[in-house]
Amino acid sequence: MEATAVDERRQPWLDALRDALGDALVGHEIAGADIWVRVERTAWRRAAQACRDRLGCDYFCFISGLDWKSDVDLAGEKVWDPAPPVSSGAEAAGDGRYQTGVAGGEDRFQVMARLFSTKEKMGITLKADLDAEDPRIESLVPLFRGADWHERETWEMFGFTFDGHPGLRHIYLPGEFEGYPLRKDFPLLAREVKPWPGLVDVEAMPGEPEGGAEGAEAEGAQAEGEGGEG
Repeated sequence: MEATAVDERRQPWLDALRDALGDALVGHEIAGADIWVRVERTAWRRAAQACRDRLGCDYFCFISGLDWKSDVDLAGEKVWDPAPPVSSGAEAAGDGRYQTGVAGGEDRFQVMARLFSTKEKMGITLKADLDAEDPRIESLVPLFRGADWHERETWEMFGFTFDGHPGLRHIYLPGEFEGYPLRKDFPLLAREVKPWPGLVDVEAMPGEPEGGAEGAEAEGAQAEGEGGEG
């Protein structure tokens, strides 16, 4: 059996994080030109601090969220696809676990952050699982001031609370807005009212002929043909 090749640049970073976090480092993978590390949510800020102080990650790139819920009934996803939707056996079995990509995961929601070392020209992506009922985690603003607006956006769009953030408030949406638009179960009403072009069985909008826009085009072509006959 051939020995697995070791990434001589990135493996030392992974070893240093494992030394700093111990059992709180619960998943990892060196994939392509990146390191993915999943940590316990209670060690989120500690992991980011280890990246800053021990790995020299002096540049904060972004924070965002992930919702691994599979919802093929969303109107915007009802596009013909010859292949069946991919879902993990665990999710299909209904035991609450989801297929969660690189470095794994145990629940529906994850938070992710990307940090970079301008000296080493190398970056790392951190992930942490969040409680599906109360998705909250420590703020990274005390470590990286640039995390401020990213955490506000993630709070606004995914409903994740960042404990210790100086002021979670809306950036894009009005204050009275209800719901979290980037969650998979958020109702995309605009798509329900006006489905994406190309979908089958499209119901006509008020004032449109049967068949929607395609029907209108066909009707227009027919009218031109009749005009030409005269």
